[in-house]
Amino acid sequence: MRWGKLPHHKTLEDYDFSFQPDLDPRKVKGLAALSFVEAKANAALLGPPGVGKTHIAVAACRAGCSVYFTSLDDTVRNLTAAEAAGRLTNKFGTYLRPSVLVADEVGYQPLERAEANLVFQVISKHYEKGSIILTSNKTFSEWGQVFGDEALAIAILDRLLHHCDVIPVNGPGYRLKNRLAAIERDAQVA
Repeated sequence: MRWGKLPHHKTLEDYDFSFQPDLDPRKVKGLAALSFVEAKANAALLGPPGVGKTHIAVAACRAGCSVYFTSLDDTVRNLTAAEAAGRLTNKFGTYLRPSVLVADEVGYQPLERAEANLVFQVISKHYEKGSIILTSNKTFSEWGQVFGDEALAIAILDRLLHHCDVIPVNGPGYRLKNRLAAIERDAQVA
C-alpha cells in the first residue's frame, strides 16, 4: 500500500452510494473484485469533480494486487524529468511494474504534444500487460483537447477502451454537499 502511493485508505464501505443514485453499486463492487486485473483490462471512472471517482479507484485497489497511484500531471512531470536526465526507460518501469496503474485526474490540465506522447507510451506499453484505472472529469470526446492532438487522443483511447469497463459517476459533489447546505442556511438567516 505504501509503495502504491494511495492518497488515502478509504473503502467501499465508506462510499455513500445513496448520494449517487445513478451509480450502480454492483458495477463498483465488481470493480473491487479485481476480475478485470486478471483479464489485464481497464476501468474508467468518468464524472465531474467531487463525486467520488478517486475514492472508488482507491477502494478498488485494496484487494491485494500491486498498485501504483498517480495523477496524470505527476506522471507527466516525472516522465519529462526522467527524459531530460536520460532515465526515461527506467522511469517507465515505475508505471509498468504494478498490476494496476491508477491514473487520477486525467484532463484537469491540457498537455503539450511531447507530454501527451509520453502518456501514450505508458498506456501503449501497459496495453494487455497490466490494468489501468483512470479517473477523468472529461468525456472521451474532449480528450483531443486534453492531449492536444486528436489523432494521439484516439490512439490512447483505442488502447484504453479496447478492454475497459466505463463507469459514469454523475451527480452532486461530496466535498461541497455540506458546505453548500451551510451557505444556504446562512443566506436564509441573513
